[in-house]
Amino acid sequence: MQKKFKLSDVILSVICVVFVAEAAAPVASIGNSQYFWWVLMIVAFLLPYGLIASELGTTYEGEGGLYDWVSKAYGHKMGARVSWYYWINFPLWMASLAVMCPDLIGTITGMELGLLPSMIIELLFIWIVTLIAFYPVCDSIFILNICAAIKVILALLVGVLGVYFVLTHGFVNNMSPRTFLPSFDSNSLSYISVIIFNLLGFEVVCTFSKDMKDPKRQIPQAIVAGGLVIAAIYLFSGFGIGAAIPISEIDTSSGLIDAVSLITGKTGGLFIAGVALLFLITLFGNMISWSMGVNSVAAYAAQNGDMPQVFARKSPKNDMPTGAAVMNGIVATIVVLIAPLMPSENLFWAFFALNLVMFLLSYIPMFPAFLKLRRTDPDTPRPFRVPGSSGVLKIMAFVPVALIAVALIFTAIPLSFDPETLENVLPTTIGSVLFIVIGELMILFRSKKPA
Repeated sequence: MQKKFKLSDVILSVICVVFVAEAAAPVASIGNSQYFWWVLMIVAFLLPYGLIASELGTTYEGEGGLYDWVSKAYGHKMGARVSWYYWINFPLWMASLAVMCPDLIGTITGMELGLLPSMIIELLFIWIVTLIAFYPVCDSIFILNICAAIKVILALLVGVLGVYFVLTHGFVNNMSPRTFLPSFDSNSLSYISVIIFNLLGFEVVCTFSKDMKDPKRQIPQAIVAGGLVIAAIYLFSGFGIGAAIPISEIDTSSGLIDAVSLITGKTGGLFIAGVALLFLITLFGNMISWSMGVNSVAAYAAQNGDMPQVFARKSPKNDMPTGAAVMNGIVATIVVLIAPLMPSENLFWAFFALNLVMFLLSYIPMFPAFLKLRRTDPDTPRPFRVPGSSGVLKIMAFVPVALIAVALIFTAIPLSFDPETLENVLPTTIGSVLFIVIGELMILFRSKKPA
């Protein structure tokens, strides 16, 4: 008998998918204005996004998720764009996490790793995730639950240690009221994309519907409960990092471990090694949980002729999308192999920013698609309906689109031409244009499907 998710499993899956521990540090680096941006994004983005994903996910069940909703509303060409952007972000994200692994292994073992051992560790991370994606999500539910629990524990640990640090040493950063006002400089606004990224992923859980006991009830329940928990732990962990580390010293790739080290006064030993090990495990959890949803969407799109046919290949034993999984591994491998040739010192942010842009692009059509499906497909039963008048629904759909657009501008477009900005942003601009062009060529030569 096939295993099925209980509600608790679905909620933990939401936490495992949506909560991204490694993305807390970049947001904390903008200072106390992070709290304004967190609260604004929770109210203006997370709430409408969660409600809309709940309606679409329970109305249109299946493996296509985001791609399926957009295709139903706007046709296969737009669906093809969404599926491409949605998929390509994943191997880029996997590469960004892979380049973190050698430093974490070094912290755990106390050894300084050279280029070749680091490369081997990065490739092992990529291909372990790739191989696990060959098996159904229910076979990995224990891993996902453990990773979700570890993420919560780490976030609470950083938050509690931050409170302890404040009580014993005071705040390391200026805490005057004016510092809590929103900052509108390009550095701060570029990290808004990270906050939005931190709140995305609910639709991935919708692709697990065939593994749920009662998806029409479990999906909205899990999104609401998981969303509240995630919002709380993001704010608490952000406080811990901001309380213990001077803003200028926050490392976007290791801020969580830095916070623990600074608060405890330890840069090594079993405790720090244990924290690094738990953090490493959460990186596997991120990739495993996301790979299930991303691969399903890519395979479903390929079956409809909207992605290359290699993505449609499935295992004859368990019907898992092995073609998409292998392509993830190949692309991520290429990225980490060329990483030593890149001029950027912060490879994590270089890859992560490009992943952010492609990922956010895939969500823009989802919100207007929700409105169009409400208008053009009113007779399909909706087990969960977003409440509100037509005007309210339009606000709920277009405010998130506007926020995504602002985030994309400040993440992918150089707004000044000083050397530092060009070094940090221009590679993201070039990479984004390259992948968009590849996507358009893919659409041009895709299998013929009705528009």
